[in-house]
Amino acid sequence: MRVADVMTKGVQTAPSTMPAFEAWELMRRKGIRHLVVLDDGDVAGVLSERDAGGRRGANLRADATIGDLMTVHPVTIAPDATIRRAASVMRGRTIGCLPVVDGKKKLAGIVTVSDLLELLGRGIDRPAQPDRRGLHHRVAHRKMHGGGHAW
Repeated sequence: MRVADVMTKGVQTAPSTMPAFEAWELMRRKGIRHLVVLDDGDVAGVLSERDAGGRRGANLRADATIGDLMTVHPVTIAPDATIRRAASVMRGRTIGCLPVVDGKKKLAGIVTVSDLLELLGRGIDRPAQPDRRGLHHRVAHRKMHGGGHAW
């Protein structure tokens, strides 16, 4: 299965000049944890809920822009990469999302931990194994020779 099969399309984006408190409100209103930051149509960074200080980060967001808080040079992935590769990159780098970019460095979607967990929960990643039938075979009985020795 490929990243293109599980990615979220129609990604919420924002410019790096947007005030951080507005970005936080946008994320809360839309129920998302990551904003992809675009400058001139190219992916410039990612603003996560954690980058923005979480619920208690109002002071951090007060006079800041997205550009001040975002993760610059985010790790991206191609739409034709495998989901195993995406999961490995996310786990290895301890990140919660990967912007999906096509060959022209244009944003095509986003893959998040939630997308991968939903896929895993549906069981699509690996087909169910058929039930193994119990092995029913007979083993020849061994006669004990001598006076009751253990096998």
